[in-house]
Amino acid sequence: MNTVLALAGVVIKELYRRKDFYVLFVLTALITLVMGAVNFFNDPKIIRYLKEICLLLIWVSALVVAIGTTARQIPAERENRTIFPLLAKPVTRWQVIVGKFFGCWLACGIALLVFYLFFAVVSETRGGRETTTSETIAATATAHDAHDHDAKAGDEHHDEHEAGAPRWAGLNYLQALWLHWVMLAIVIAMVLLGSVVFAAPSSNATIIFIVIAGILFLGEHLNKIALRQEQPMQTVFQVIYFSIPHLEWYDIRDAIVYDRAPLAWGVCGLASLYAAAYTALFLFLTWLVFRRKGLTQ
Repeated sequence: MNTVLALAGVVIKELYRRKDFYVLFVLTALITLVMGAVNFFNDPKIIRYLKEICLLLIWVSALVVAIGTTARQIPAERENRTIFPLLAKPVTRWQVIVGKFFGCWLACGIALLVFYLFFAVVSETRGGRETTTSETIAATATAHDAHDHDAKAGDEHHDEHEAGAPRWAGLNYLQALWLHWVMLAIVIAMVLLGSVVFAAPSSNATIIFIVIAGILFLGEHLNKIALRQEQPMQTVFQVIYFSIPHLEWYDIRDAIVYDRAPLAWGVCGLASLYAAAYTALFLFLTWLVFRRKGLTQ
């Protein structure tokens, strides 16, 4: 375990030396500036659009950091020929894979934490409660005009429900951060597998980007498409649907944008186990390929 943690620490230090985290700070500043523009608008819909844009930037930048960072780990060790003294310490190939995985995953976790922290602070201080406040005032005015005890009780219950939305915001940010991070575990494991299969980091990163984009945009629709196909294409689509990791399940940006109630913690737990299973599978496949692959290939 100490060997794995040491390898993970080396990966994080390497990322710092390569100035990868400067990209993170620039993108975070961009998010802050975009959210600052909320002060120029009073339309709640525009606030939602800005939130959607900021969250989309977080997702895109997180994928760029995760894929770009992971794709060059093992190829760089081969190119610099540091893989030979590393395995001679002795360090097993499994420890190398797990150490690289945890290093990249922890680095992405730090990046996500900064992203979501800045976004949450700016969002909640610059307009996150705009919609809730206006709805609460309107409901209160209706209650005073009605002069009916039952109507007042219903409106007060409505007010309490709407006032609870900001209290949900913290849980929504926490769940979005966690689910996003465990989703990146699957992505990083996929990229590690690609790094021992494909020759160049650029081809690996490009192919993984295409695969992940396809899963995010088309994954949930494959089963519907399969029902409209004739055999044997219907079976092919269904096999693909039930075989791929459904990364789109981890996208709960709408819960933040529309102040929806948080997910049940049991759902988050099952999603985490689902991600852990696919991550373990991809890491195991990476080890199987890497243990049979020559170090100079």
